[in-house]
Amino acid sequence: MDEEKRKDLLKESGRTSASTSSLEDFDWVKKAVNGNEKAFQKLMEKYRRGLQFHIGKMLRDKNLLDDLIQEIYIKAFRNLANYNAEYAFSTWLYRIATNHTIDHLRKKKLRTYSIDEPLSTKDGDMKLELKDHEASTDEPILKNERKIMVQEAIETLPEKYKRVIQMRHMQELSYQEIAEELAVPIGTVKAHIFRAREMLFKAMKDKIHRY
Repeated sequence: MDEEKRKDLLKESGRTSASTSSLEDFDWVKKAVNGNEKAFQKLMEKYRRGLQFHIGKMLRDKNLLDDLIQEIYIKAFRNLANYNAEYAFSTWLYRIATNHTIDHLRKKKLRTYSIDEPLSTKDGDMKLELKDHEASTDEPILKNERKIMVQEAIETLPEKYKRVIQMRHMQELSYQEIAEELAVPIGTVKAHIFRAREMLFKAMKDKIHRY
């Protein structure tokens, strides 16, 4: 980065000083906000390893790492326009990562108790048997409508995004398996899956409240 561009970025960001790396991030953020997908992919790749280490310390199940990082990037992408350039992008991103991971762990903790598990009492183990008299008879219909809605949204994706999202979520292939199947770098697979999920969210956000 030449000195003239560095000065311009410093002035535009409102900072009095910043590292070249931080100013580079700011430049990429600007381009990503304006629709430059490659700029955001550069940010993704730059911080992927650091995020893996950061949230990996909070997780017991390391198999969740890739999916959590994808969710973190989606959340960051949606809020990119709200990023305050007076602070380092890395600080902003890591705060999102920490909060998202904590939320995930809290939700997972809430799901750990099941009414099917026996309860220990002084009279021995007892199993709760609760019959849901209020269960909606429309649930199978709604479930099928949701499924159709998702499938229709997937069909609208560009072919390269549709293919990876189908392989990931329908065939349940790993990132590595998809990369090998398509003969592309694993980073490309992750970037395409991220973009596919973002496009699906935009396509479905006006309909999803009904379900």
